[in-house]
Amino acid sequence: MLYRQILACGHDCQVVAPSLIPKTPGERVKTDRRDALKLARLLRSGDLTAVWVPGEEQEQMRDLSRARDDMKAQERKARQQLNAFLLRHGHHWPRDKSRWTPAHESWLSGLKMEQPWQQVVLEEYLQAERAASQRVAQLTDHLMRALPEWSLAPVVDSLIALRGVDKLAAIVLLAELGDISRFDSPRQLMAFLGLVPSEHSSGGRRRQGAITLTGNAHARRMLIESAWSYRFPARQTKHLKGKARGASETAQQIAWKAQTRLCGRYRTLTRASKNTKLVCVAIARELAGFIWDIVRQEMPRVAAKAA
Repeated sequence: MLYRQILACGHDCQVVAPSLIPKTPGERVKTDRRDALKLARLLRSGDLTAVWVPGEEQEQMRDLSRARDDMKAQERKARQQLNAFLLRHGHHWPRDKSRWTPAHESWLSGLKMEQPWQQVVLEEYLQAERAASQRVAQLTDHLMRALPEWSLAPVVDSLIALRGVDKLAAIVLLAELGDISRFDSPRQLMAFLGLVPSEHSSGGRRRQGAITLTGNAHARRMLIESAWSYRFPARQTKHLKGKARGASETAQQIAWKAQTRLCGRYRTLTRASKNTKLVCVAIARELAGFIWDIVRQEMPRVAAKAA
C-alpha cells in the first residue's frame, strides 16, 4: 500500500477523502501542478479531511469479510438463476416451505426434465449453486478461525449481546469500521455510515430528505439487516441469553436497554403508518449509537489487555 510505503520512508502522509475536497466552480483548467499547489494550500489552511487508514491486521479481516460477501453475492445469483429456470419449466417448490434446506436439496436432486439437454442445464445450475455455497462456507470457516487471533475479538463477543447481531455481523462491522470509539459521539458514527437524513434548509425553512448514503456501504447494509430483528416485542429468550453469555455485564445491560428502546420505537413508528423500510433504517441509525456505546466501554479493557 502506497500509504505504508511513504511512512516507511520517514515521511508524514495523510489520506484525504476526495469527495470532501473543496472545489471552485469557475475552475476550467486541471493539471497535476495545479492540483498539487491546490492541495498544498488546502492542507495548510486545514480544509482537507483526513480519513482513517486501517492497519495490516484490520485490513486482513476486512479482506476476508468482503471476500465472503462477494461469494455470497455469487451464491445468491446462482440460486436466482436456478429458480428462474425451474419456474420456466413448471417446477414449483411450495411457498409455505423454506428453500435451501435438506428437503429442498433432495427435491432438486430428484428433478427430471423432459428433454435431455434441459437436464444438462439443470445439472450445471445445480453444480454452480453448490460450488458457490461451498465457497461461502469455506470463507465463513476461515473468518471464524481468524477471529481468536484478532485484537478486537473481545469486542466481537460483547457486540453479539445485541439482538440481531450475531458473530458474523459483529465481525463485518468491526472489520469495516475498526475502533468505533475513535468517533467522539454516536452522531458522528451515524453520519459516517450515511444513516442521517440529507438537509437543504435556508432561512426559516427546513427541508430534510432521504439518508445521505455516504460512508461505508458494507457496514450500513449489515446494520439495516440487523435492525429487522427489532420488529418483534422485547424479550429475553434462551437464544439471546446463550449468545450473550461471553459478553461483559456492561454490554449485556446496554443490549437490553437497546432492545427495549428499539422494539418500542419500531411499534410506535409503524402504528403511525410509517413505511416499514423507512422504520428499519431509523432503527438501524439508533442501533449504531448502542454499538458505539458498547465499543467505547470495551476498548479500554482491550487496550489494557494488549499492554
